[in-house]
Amino acid sequence: MALQSTFHAPAGADFLGWRVSRAGRTEIVYEDGAAHRQVWRLTNAHPDERLVEAMQLAVASHHVVPCLMEELKKRAIAIESGRL
Repeated sequence: MALQSTFHAPAGADFLGWRVSRAGRTEIVYEDGAAHRQVWRLTNAHPDERLVEAMQLAVASHHVVPCLMEELKKRAIAIESGRL
């Protein structure tokens, strides 16, 4: 079964997604309604149900990025800042 890779906020323009870079590393991408983009690289995991669940919970919250960071921390999914 394929994992969901993109998530949109139910009542807003926030977007979360994960992708695999050309270098083969998994990255999380966040964009808000004003087209500001943030990218983080996963350092110790590959996309799985834990990541999908964390992203679903985060995009449904009012404060997407802080919620995402908390959900990743709960699941021991480490990230580092990526490129823009």
